[in-house]
Amino acid sequence: MRFTDVFIKRPVLAVSISFLIALLGLQAVFKMQVREYPEMTNTVVTVSTSYYGASADLIQGFITQPLEQAVAQADNIDYMTSQSVLGKSTITVNMKLNTDPNAALSDILAKTNSVRSQLPKEAEDPTVTMSTGSTTAVLYIGFTSDELSSSQITDYLERVINPQLFTVNGVSKVDLYGGMKYALRIWLDPAKMAAIKMTATDVMNVLNANNYQSATGQAIGEFVLYNGSADTQVSNVDELSNLVVKSDDGEVIRLGDIAKVTLAKSHDIYRASANGQEAVVAAINAAPSANPINIAADVLELLPQLERNLPSTIKMNVMYDSTIAINESIHEVVKTIVEAAVIVLVVITLFLGSFRAVIIPIVTIPLSLIGVAMVMQAMGFSWNLMTLLAMVLAIGLVVDDAIVVLENVDRHIKLGESPFRAAIIGTREIAVPVIAMTLTLGAVYAPIALMGGITGSLFKEFALTLAGSVFVSGIVALTLSPMMCSKMLKANEEPSKFEQKVHHILDGMTNRYAKMLKAVMDHRPVVLAFAVIVFATLPVLFKFIPSELAPSEDKGVVMLMGTAPSNANLDYMQNTMNDVNKILSDQPEVAFAQVFTGVPNSNQAFGIASMVPWSERDTSQAEVTNRVGGLVANVPGMAVTAFQMPELPGAGSGLPIQFVITTPNAFESLFAIATEVLTQVKSNPMFVYSDLDLNYDSATMKINIDKDKAGAYGVTMQDIGITLSTMMADGYVNRIDLNGRSYEVIPQVERKWRLNPESMNNYYVRAADGKAVPLGSLITIDVVAEPRSLPHFNQLNSATVGAVPAPGTAMGDAITWFEDVAADTLPSGYNHDYMGEARQYVTEGSALYATFGLALAIIFLVLAIQFESVKDPIVIMVSVPLAICGALIALAWGAATMNIYSQVGLITLVGLITKHGILICEVAKEEQLHNKLSKMDAVMEAAKVRLRPILMTTAAMIAGLIPLMYATGAGAAQRFSIGIVIVAGLAIGTLFTLFVLPVIYSYLAEKHKPLPVFVEDKDLEKLARVDEAKAACRELAKKS
Repeated sequence: MRFTDVFIKRPVLAVSISFLIALLGLQAVFKMQVREYPEMTNTVVTVSTSYYGASADLIQGFITQPLEQAVAQADNIDYMTSQSVLGKSTITVNMKLNTDPNAALSDILAKTNSVRSQLPKEAEDPTVTMSTGSTTAVLYIGFTSDELSSSQITDYLERVINPQLFTVNGVSKVDLYGGMKYALRIWLDPAKMAAIKMTATDVMNVLNANNYQSATGQAIGEFVLYNGSADTQVSNVDELSNLVVKSDDGEVIRLGDIAKVTLAKSHDIYRASANGQEAVVAAINAAPSANPINIAADVLELLPQLERNLPSTIKMNVMYDSTIAINESIHEVVKTIVEAAVIVLVVITLFLGSFRAVIIPIVTIPLSLIGVAMVMQAMGFSWNLMTLLAMVLAIGLVVDDAIVVLENVDRHIKLGESPFRAAIIGTREIAVPVIAMTLTLGAVYAPIALMGGITGSLFKEFALTLAGSVFVSGIVALTLSPMMCSKMLKANEEPSKFEQKVHHILDGMTNRYAKMLKAVMDHRPVVLAFAVIVFATLPVLFKFIPSELAPSEDKGVVMLMGTAPSNANLDYMQNTMNDVNKILSDQPEVAFAQVFTGVPNSNQAFGIASMVPWSERDTSQAEVTNRVGGLVANVPGMAVTAFQMPELPGAGSGLPIQFVITTPNAFESLFAIATEVLTQVKSNPMFVYSDLDLNYDSATMKINIDKDKAGAYGVTMQDIGITLSTMMADGYVNRIDLNGRSYEVIPQVERKWRLNPESMNNYYVRAADGKAVPLGSLITIDVVAEPRSLPHFNQLNSATVGAVPAPGTAMGDAITWFEDVAADTLPSGYNHDYMGEARQYVTEGSALYATFGLALAIIFLVLAIQFESVKDPIVIMVSVPLAICGALIALAWGAATMNIYSQVGLITLVGLITKHGILICEVAKEEQLHNKLSKMDAVMEAAKVRLRPILMTTAAMIAGLIPLMYATGAGAAQRFSIGIVIVAGLAIGTLFTLFVLPVIYSYLAEKHKPLPVFVEDKDLEKLARVDEAKAACRELAKKS
């Protein structure tokens, strides 16, 4: 190809193109935002409906079921779950990846509103919220006080802190754990009510009638307007306490006479502690499309101002910052880029021996890494762990093309050409292979960019960044590098002693290689048999490699989950979790520990232990998790386990493995099947913890009403229902305005009047004759065991078996075991599915294998186009399984698992190893065409000629990955996974390529002939005239 000549003849043009690439890249470097991963939108929409005091059965039939049917009609739903518990329905809708969150929210809100009229009128309106569905929030800020109660802290936070936090761009919501909103609590005394013959219905009527929100309107005069305001509403605790509830014979009875009225927490449904002290924890959640790094930075910048204005009685601490691990990972990758560049520089210097020559390929590194930023910006990419990891790999790749050009030019100089002529001739020869190698690597990564799901979202930017950097390096190698060779390399220059030593070693290595290759070619059947054996071992090696979606990273945090018996109350769980808090506080690696009781479900507790920075501890997150897990497992009263955070976004909350059994059959039969599965999980050492969300262990009072007797007294079912809900439930009646805020008014008897079922004997209803009738005389109570919650999965009855794998158990092995259990245990009419990390593994675990096959097919076609042959690409592709064998040996040895990072490493390996084959086969083709050599002689000569650039590019690539092999800290596992695959595969694959590929070439390669030449008619006429002229000249010569 002659198009490269112009850049050698016009050096200013070559330099200007490189400067243009650098300038456009530099401006892009500083404009792109920084994220943890490429932008992915994980949207979870939650529909919550409260119906205080209603049983789970009632909630399921009258609220959850109609809402589920309506919500299921929304678009882009991945899966939907629901929980129907006492007093509340919660429907969680997990949308497909990258669904527009606002469109999803609007769609589900419209579907919810369409069935509002079908819900019980006593139920509150459904609340529709949107989140990312992450296990943790971006930031947890703890607020503690030695003087103020949790509700007082909460009130301050809602009035002062929350409004300021919501000014931060990207904050979707702020959950306050540990403190509930204030409410006007009316603690009714049933004994005093009975003494004056008042019933719960009377109290409710009084509260509704005398705490009334009125809109009085305006008085309009001839020229003046008068706005009206009537104080029909209670405005404070004293007014509510003085409210007249009954007047009998001139005696006025006030609410305070039959109840204690206080300003207290509205509900007692969850509590929180920070380092063992009662606290209110603000969990700051990101919007689905927001950048957590920006949110955390903006909130942390705001905190000094918030702390400065805090009351002296409140203390504030950042309990957990999820972006610390993100920033640490990014810092480590950037450091790895610098280390890799230095190591590659040293390796190239050792191979070239000339410091002047080293500059030529080294210039390619900054130009390619900076230049690709221009491509990234144009495609809307960001700086994240994936694109930075691509930069690390690119360091070893981008020098390849320049090295090949440099080596070929240098070879021609040594053959006696001037640097200028050597640059033109050498670049012409190598231009086609350079373009082919660039296209090959681009072809490798193109299928990844076309993938869907989380794997595609994660690696699209990785693949295109790497392909873009190689593309830019190809431009530099064919424009700037030839020009620099013509200017910087010198002919007939006396080499330095170091350069002489290097060339002496390389020449000796080349000669020894030629002899070894000759011996190998003399025993081709043996080598062929060896290659066949290697191919046959690939399926065997795969069986020995544990698989998972992503390796476990040290993110500096340990998660805890505790489950109590279904009938355990908050006091019971809090006492137990105090022991867990103490265990966490005793761990030297734990900086802050926070525990939320009553979260995520009423009989569960959730904990987060953030660890000290990586530089201040020698123990890994996995070791701390295992140690804490062993200690908390011995805590009596609750089943507590420790586990690590999900490795990839979008895994959802809960335990790593959630095996969901679904059926249209009754919960009783479902429970029997799920219990059988749970028993098998508990007996399997692969799991250290397991639980079941469907249990018949909740003590439920079945209140049987004697309807005949009630009718005889004139007591209606409505009277009995209102009495029970007023006395025992904590639903609000109405609201009052207090200091510009609305607070609920909630009547209920004190805890001492509802300690057990017998307490209902102290409640009274009014008979038709006006007398008070004890409720206990109209009802009988049976205490039965029922589920605390009635779960659904995609509208079917469901039971979820949650599990935590034991240390050393791969996710793939666990899923395989569950699949076997499902096949053996689940009868007809029962299906299974997964949630959590397990769902990600099932849906994404094998996605890259199809991409791998597509990459091979594309590379084959690209090579076929280049070589105008089907046989030569087959020869080149033979080296692929040989290299993969080397990588699989390292994985089977236990160096890493088969995960998405190691799979991407295998795909990268395909492109790298085919480059070696391209270099050899291209020269062999030229030797056949121009020097008329046989296939065997041609490939032996080609292998000898291309040995040096193959060794140089391999050494540069491996050297650039050395920092990945010794990576520590945040994000080290993913870097190691991709590094070990490429290093092991490339080292062994290069060795195989140098000896096995020539043998395969001698058997299968195309016997190349010049392409047929088509001559135009006018050219034929010219040739005929030339022939006639020549014939005439010969005739004249004979005559003379």
